[in-house]
Amino acid sequence: MSKVAVVTDSTAGIPNDRLKGLPVKIAPLQVIWDNQTFLDNVDITPAQFYERLKNSPTMPTTSQTTPAAFESIYQSLLDEGYDVLSIHISGKLSGTMDSAIQAKAALKTNRIEIVDSETTGMSLGFAALNIAKAAVQGASLAECKALAEQSRNHVGVYFLVSTLEFLHRGGRIGGAAAFLGTVLNLKPILTVSGGRIEAVERVRTMNKAIDRLLDLVEAEVTKRHTPIRLSALHANSPKEAEELLGRARQRFGVSEVEDAVVADVSPVLGTHTGPGALGFAYMAGL
Repeated sequence: MSKVAVVTDSTAGIPNDRLKGLPVKIAPLQVIWDNQTFLDNVDITPAQFYERLKNSPTMPTTSQTTPAAFESIYQSLLDEGYDVLSIHISGKLSGTMDSAIQAKAALKTNRIEIVDSETTGMSLGFAALNIAKAAVQGASLAECKALAEQSRNHVGVYFLVSTLEFLHRGGRIGGAAAFLGTVLNLKPILTVSGGRIEAVERVRTMNKAIDRLLDLVEAEVTKRHTPIRLSALHANSPKEAEELLGRARQRFGVSEVEDAVVADVSPVLGTHTGPGALGFAYMAGL
């Protein structure tokens, strides 16, 4: 029986303790800053990134994982006897999917399957972890691919940003462009839908925006039933994220929540959200 490894990318932001014992490899995207290139969450951690962002007169840009990097990861896994399920950030938000496809073509193998998650952050992370657990239990490559595709209907993310400036400047604003020019005291709630960033609504204060964020997540999770996995996402706001996760857990029974975790918004995603972003990713019913 063949064994399957999962490759995902650094935008998933999976905490290291969730990766223990699972056949998961992380392909880092890149942050480019003052003519230096940093591998996301490898050469520059979220804490280092947000501290530098606070004081820097220049702004970073980002770049996808290269085809060569994917080729190296895939080849090493193939050499170890693994088939590979590769699941990544939405192709509408990054060229990472294209790089993965190019790498597979170069290797000329049918032992790699590539799936666009149509999301990012821990909604991608939960999908990758769920597939890896199935792989450990003996799921075939075809079964892992089917689970990856099924995951799209069971995950989601909602988030708040302090400003839309970073999304706008990075060209990732998508449907949230409708909120450009919003007066400062209106907080935009955004989501990733169909692989694009979309506007949900504007709320007058941060407290009300967080309440609404929780309402939206609860409504989506309730539709999909248990088991529930929850992640509070933050761009250099760990205390607020811990409080957010605690409040979310109170809305569900203890037995319903299979996993609950605070996760950093990776430097690559933070380049586009800006500091202070807060969000919620979930997987439910799978």
